Amino acid sequence: MVNLWWAVPAAVAAFLAGRRPGRTRSTMLALGALVSVGVVALSVVPGWLPRGSRFVAVVVVATMLPWFAGRFWRQYQELVRAGWERAEQLQREQRLVADEARLRERARIAQDMHDVLGHDLSLIALSAGALKLAPGLDEHHRQAAGDIRARAAAAVERLGEVIGVLREETEDAPTRPSGSGLAHLTAEASASGLMVELHVDGEADGLPTVAERAAHRVVQEALTNIAKHAPGAKATIHVTHTPTETKVVVENGPPSSTATIQPPGGGRGLIGLDERVRLAGGSFEYGPSEGGFAVLARIPRTPPSQLPPPTTPPTSPPGSELLPGHRRARRRVRRALLATVMLPLLTGALLSGALTGWEMLTASQSVLEPGDYARLRVGQDRSELERLLPNRQTSHRPLAPEPRGHGTTCEYYAMTADRFDDRSGDAYRLCFRDSTLVSLDALTP
Repeated sequence: MVNLWWAVPAAVAAFLAGRRPGRTRSTMLALGALVSVGVVALSVVPGWLPRGSRFVAVVVVATMLPWFAGRFWRQYQELVRAGWERAEQLQREQRLVADEARLRERARIAQDMHDVLGHDLSLIALSAGALKLAPGLDEHHRQAAGDIRARAAAAVERLGEVIGVLREETEDAPTRPSGSGLAHLTAEASASGLMVELHVDGEADGLPTVAERAAHRVVQEALTNIAKHAPGAKATIHVTHTPTETKVVVENGPPSSTATIQPPGGGRGLIGLDERVRLAGGSFEYGPSEGGFAVLARIPRTPPSQLPPPTTPPTSPPGSELLPGHRRARRRVRRALLATVMLPLLTGALLSGALTGWEMLTASQSVLEPGDYARLRVGQDRSELERLLPNRQTSHRPLAPEPRGHGTTCEYYAMTADRFDDRSGDAYRLCFRDSTLVSLDALTP
């Protein structure tokens, strides 16, 4: 009934079928139908019962296990593909976030430059107006002073129009220095409840406006992040001025255990600071430090002729952000792996148990008691023996030559149904010719 050579192509076909996308219902129905047909065939034809183990091997090893292995392989490939797609999406999102943060910071820089240049141009216009009204000035000099004043006023207007296009309307907090610089900024943070200390080494005389604004922006953003993500922590600001550069370090310790911590943002502020410092010709670093966080900016007094390239934002740690589809794919792979291992084992165990039970039931109905066997005599008619013979014949047929002759048939009956009995597998053979008993034999395998 079952040729084991068919197991190889059956396993290949089952594996390829498992790799195909689609629902599993049709395949499960086909496997159920195959098992049902095999069970019915074994129950209808008792002579096939010894081959039941081969049938179980084909169903489990050559069909179910390869199919579930193909299913698991396909879902694993889907998970890997979903992981790469998610990684690419995260990289695209991070690049977009970084580009947006850099554009925002450039808009802030443009606003700062508008304030500085607008103030200088306004002073030029005022000086030109005063010069125009000075007594004893020649007419052509007076006219030139008026032209200077008009051109300066027009330049202020055009500068305001250009910066207005770049200005972010959604910006809530002021980003330009106010008051007396870092000292005033530190005093405002302390007044709002933040524990902060400022340490300044060296003199800031001759510090370019771009460097001054960049240092102020670094401290401002760092204090804002401390207030958001490390409330109750102590902040320390170290500013060191040297003849070649200005070094700004803002550190904070761990947050207070009773404070409410806001969830981390997208890192736009730090990316913006990096862009601000980069455009000033410096370098910017940040990261965890002694249980807290620290930012470090080095801003040269004289910007280099070629600015450093923009830095790539750090990648999110694996598993920090998983799409729902990726999570579902991981769950499907876990279920497929469990099914690949457990279902064939359970099916094999159930089929083996069912075959064993069926064999025991069949064996119990095919036992010819030794006393009944002793009452049989050669020459008796088949009808006289009906009440002594079991309902079924045993499926175990010892290898022994049968009597030959026209109309000769042999029947086999088990000596015991106990698998642990020494006589298990032994059988009685009764041979009839034209319904007459012609031989009695007790056979052992």
